[in-house]
Amino acid sequence: MIKLGRMKSIVSWAFSFIITLTLNNFLFAQTIAKEELIFLTKEWKGERFADGRPKVADALLERAGRVNIDDAWTVLKNYGYVNQFEGNWKMVKEDVPVIGRAVTAMFMPSRPDVEKNIKERGNQNGRKGNTNSWPIETLTKGDVYVADGFGKIGGGTLMGSTLATAIYSKTGKGVIFNGSSRDLGEIQRMDGFNAYVRDFHPSFLEEMVLMGLNTPIRIGNAMVLPGDLVLATREGVLFIPAHMADEVIGTAEFVVRKDQFSFEMMKTGRYSTGQIDSAWTDEIKNEFIKWLEKHPELGKMTKSELDAIMSKRTW
Repeated sequence: MIKLGRMKSIVSWAFSFIITLTLNNFLFAQTIAKEELIFLTKEWKGERFADGRPKVADALLERAGRVNIDDAWTVLKNYGYVNQFEGNWKMVKEDVPVIGRAVTAMFMPSRPDVEKNIKERGNQNGRKGNTNSWPIETLTKGDVYVADGFGKIGGGTLMGSTLATAIYSKTGKGVIFNGSSRDLGEIQRMDGFNAYVRDFHPSFLEEMVLMGLNTPIRIGNAMVLPGDLVLATREGVLFIPAHMADEVIGTAEFVVRKDQFSFEMMKTGRYSTGQIDSAWTDEIKNEFIKWLEKHPELGKMTKSELDAIMSKRTW
């Protein structure tokens, strides 16, 4: 039999080994611990990726492409989420929205000793190339690569045409960079791909190092967490917390339906602007339900569902 003292020693060694392995993996990956990510996003009750990142459903990503960013922003604002929008971007294409789940990366100005240590450890664990390629290796379908490059333009090109191709092949989505990109002409020829950046520049990336992967980051005036629903249009970029995504998109969808109904009712003289813009009577609500039945492409809604959403009307 193993003596009690020896057993305690073995257990202590195993525990220390596991902790050391966990810390090494944590440090190597430049990420926060899975438990910490779950803690920061604990309002999310749905499916998660293996690393703890919330996994907003694919169907919701598709629905998000049919709403107006203004309406989604208003819903978030009414719940107190006032630091989720950032504007003033340059885009590869102005008519291609970027919608998906955020994978975040935080870059800092390089410091020789830190960059050397990070790259050596990365190489020992199979990471190759510059650290700006490492986040790309983690991407999956539906992801949007969101990087804080601290607004650097010259020497801050987090992506060129090669990395853009790799990103798009993995995600089918685009990128949001608080930094810059190069190879604008080549990237413009990539059908379906878009990038929101601070500017374009012909330089290569230099004096920057990856310091955080799938950590909370700041993009301008917005806080972004891994798994946030990214909704980017010509107006700007909205980062919707994962646990708010269903309500935000659902309400924004209703506003689109309501607006179409309202325009039609006012054009035909059925109801006045005052009637439409104030609390709806049961007559208008019933008229709306009947109108929806004639427009199945907009989805169905019961009277109780309509009453519930109209009771929270702040838009």
